[in-house]
Amino acid sequence: MENTKKIKIFIGLSYLLIICVFLYFFFSKFSLSEITSYDFIRDNKSYFFELKKSNLFLISIIFLALTILWVFPFLGFGSPVALMGGFIFGKWIGTFIVVLGLSIGATFLYIFGNYFLKQLVREKFLNKFQNLEIRFKQSEFIYLLIYRFIGGIPWQLSCLLPTLFNVKVINFFFATLIGIIPQIFLAVSIGSGLEKIIDQNAEVPGMTDIIFSPDIYVPITAFFILILITIFLRKFFYRN
Repeated sequence: MENTKKIKIFIGLSYLLIICVFLYFFFSKFSLSEITSYDFIRDNKSYFFELKKSNLFLISIIFLALTILWVFPFLGFGSPVALMGGFIFGKWIGTFIVVLGLSIGATFLYIFGNYFLKQLVREKFLNKFQNLEIRFKQSEFIYLLIYRFIGGIPWQLSCLLPTLFNVKVINFFFATLIGIIPQIFLAVSIGSGLEKIIDQNAEVPGMTDIIFSPDIYVPITAFFILILITIFLRKFFYRN
């Protein structure tokens, strides 16, 4: 128990230190007013696209590495990086890079949790999710795939809960890789749509122009339909 507390304190302090260092260096280069301005977004869009044209492979590897770090150790979740991936790379390449990066980062977080946080996770969540243990034993990969697809649990916690069931690392990775594709594709599509709107407008577009653009409202509508489907499926998957 004492070791668990020490690990929690170490993780918390390390996380805060990393975030503080990042914010310090970031805001030493840019002010808050700059990064929230339309001109800043538009100008840097052009910079990233020129960089992407000159060396797509290198930029893809850098973005993949940052996505992995975003999940572990930064404990970030998928939506921001998916929007950014769509904005920079478009729907198809963006989806591939983001899904791969999130899956690798999630797997690292799962491995870390399996070694250092397993007892803590069991103490906090075993009673609540014990009904899933039998299902995972019946068909580990299939239920992991369903578990990843329907979501409904905060991303960081969803990476740690499978430690309760001792799932294989390879099953965790591929179930995550396949299971998160639908929602990530839709989020990446929204990011790609925003890039097109910014590219076509020298001034800040109105909210109605953004919402009623087919590149935005189609993936958003599909995203809400996906949410309704997953809410319906969760009632069956998580029931006692």
